Amino acid sequence: MHTPFMTVDALLVGKPAPFRGPDYSAIAKTPVTGPVRIGWGGLEGDQVADPIHHGGWDKAIHLYPQDHYAWWRDRKPGHPLLGAPGAFGENIAARGMTEETICLGDRFTLGSAIVEVSHGRQPCWKLDHRFGARDVLATIVKTGRCGLYFRVIREGEAQAGERMALLDRPLPDWPIARVFHLLIGGGHKADRASVAQLADMPVLAEAWRERARRLSI
Repeated sequence: MHTPFMTVDALLVGKPAPFRGPDYSAIAKTPVTGPVRIGWGGLEGDQVADPIHHGGWDKAIHLYPQDHYAWWRDRKPGHPLLGAPGAFGENIAARGMTEETICLGDRFTLGSAIVEVSHGRQPCWKLDHRFGARDVLATIVKTGRCGLYFRVIREGEAQAGERMALLDRPLPDWPIARVFHLLIGGGHKADRASVAQLADMPVLAEAWRERARRLSI
């Protein structure tokens, strides 16, 4: 039986830096050379500028599928950010699976660590500012090319070039694309029953469970 997997093209970390006016951001991340420690808070050396909205148990590690980069390059030809991993502020640049084939609660190997899918990435204004465009956020919401977050289940060490193999899939009916559509893309209006189900799923990040509770009413 074939075990689904992704191939890690790069692992990336960043530190807060001036971004817009008084705002700081760690969205500009650079690849790590060699092994990197994976702790409960994510990749060693990675920091966040806004701990209220970024980082923490449910947002320890951000993955953006490199499978989407060709699609973005077609829409933004020649954009310098799209020539290498890290355009979307991801910690893991991996290919082989996307939001359509990665499910909520999936557990993957990450080197000797184990990580669990906690929710999709809700885009914010920082992506538009980073790209120097006004349509990146809206395009992600419309198309569901959002990326996702992991929580760390077992600490370990990983490096680029390794495979992330699927270990467990408890919720095969809940790909991240579906969760994102329901909670961020407006799908709740036509399917409040499914949204109510999400509100009762402990594996879903608390912030998105609270959002599901509000949208299911």
